[in-house]
Amino acid sequence: MGGNVQTDIDPRSLIGCKAVDRNGTKIGTVDEVYLDDATGAPEWAAVRTGLFSRDAFVPLDPSELVDDALRVPFERALIREAPDFGVGRHLSPQQELELYHHYGLDVPGGRPGDPPADHDFGRLAPDEAGGEGEG
Repeated sequence: MGGNVQTDIDPRSLIGCKAVDRNGTKIGTVDEVYLDDATGAPEWAAVRTGLFSRDAFVPLDPSELVDDALRVPFERALIREAPDFGVGRHLSPQQELELYHHYGLDVPGGRPGDPPADHDFGRLAPDEAGGEGEG
């Protein structure tokens, strides 16, 4: 059945994982994982596609970890056409809305098209060394 990334996996363990599309075709490698600021749950992964060294943001829900690869249930072409916001920065609520719309996903906390209710999305998961800055 595969595990739900949000509950079964430490987001740091996804870094460096191979990412594949719904057909099992390799998309690239997970570069970074972004967490929901309100819940701390992993929400997005930035996947290095190798296409001009760009990262494509993919939703972690409904993605699954299958055979040590992140399986993203979308076509490779759609993933590669995802908005590119650069990595290492906070995703704004507007950027997240663009991603939800790109993948045709419902926006959490509201109807599609509504801004997320009282959410500050997209902070980076701390790296293996314990994160950035002061704790």
